[in-house]
Amino acid sequence: MNAPELRPLLFLDVDGPLIPFGATPQQLPGGYPAYCSHSGRTEDAGNPLLARINPAYGPRLLALGCELVWATTWMADANLVVAPWLGLPRLPVVDWPEDVDDADGRGGLHWKTRTLVELATGRPFIWVDDEITDIDRRWAADRCEGLGLLYRVDPRLGLTDADFAALAAWVRGVGRGGGAAG
Repeated sequence: MNAPELRPLLFLDVDGPLIPFGATPQQLPGGYPAYCSHSGRTEDAGNPLLARINPAYGPRLLALGCELVWATTWMADANLVVAPWLGLPRLPVVDWPEDVDDADGRGGLHWKTRTLVELATGRPFIWVDDEITDIDRRWAADRCEGLGLLYRVDPRLGLTDADFAALAAWVRGVGRGGGAAG
């Protein structure tokens, strides 16, 4: 698993995992913490929610040893705005299809699921998002031979230490031949 082409893919959403939202004042009495960017920038590039992104996530994501890929509706803007905030290099961006299968949505499958599983064919992968459901997990498990982890993040909290520990444990398991869709 040392060759770059065999590293697990990590498909990463922005809103929810990196930019937490939706917590009530009772859940976060002091509100969300505000951070400066990895480079020390404080400007928000027109988006005041950027200050919610913990710049320490950049090195932590890189330390997982995965090939990071933006899987977000931010599209190329993730490289222009979010990557520098985190101190990340430019990353590949998923090019979402225009013609998402309506039957998937009616069946409860998230509109990203089919595309990400197809992009990862034959490779271990993690998908980190706040909208993943059990329907997505079952659908992926039937198609990715235990090579995928669909990891739901609580959007009110964003990525946490426990999330990073779970992701790292899964990557270690894949390196030993383990790993399962979950």
